[in-house]
Amino acid sequence: MTMTGTDGDEARPVVLVLQDEPILAGIMRDFVEEAGCVAVVVRTAQAAVRTLEERTDIRVVFADLDVRGSTTGLKLVAMIRDRWPPIELVLTGALAPDLDAIPARGVFCNKPFRESKVISAIRSFAA
Repeated sequence: MTMTGTDGDEARPVVLVLQDEPILAGIMRDFVEEAGCVAVVVRTAQAAVRTLEERTDIRVVFADLDVRGSTTGLKLVAMIRDRWPPIELVLTGALAPDLDAIPARGVFCNKPFRESKVISAIRSFAA
């Protein structure tokens, strides 16, 4: 798990970023920071669940639905919605899923990213 930020982070919303590709993880972290939030980056769905179990300060999950692992993206976001209902979801992937499968208060952002759409979604959910 990679955490970013400084001592002034206590007042900024925390966003969990789930991305297994290092370059995309860096881009997604940059979007989170541009939105005025602190990014906590994990590489697997299992690490995302562990992080959510350990931390109570995460307000938004920004997740790639294509991350490899035993939990598929849509199953993971359904689990998040069930276990941590207040957490907002900003989702992405190479192929758009059935948008009816996206849980309430979730938004899907296509790749390649439209930076303004992603940052706007994170800001609105983290507010």
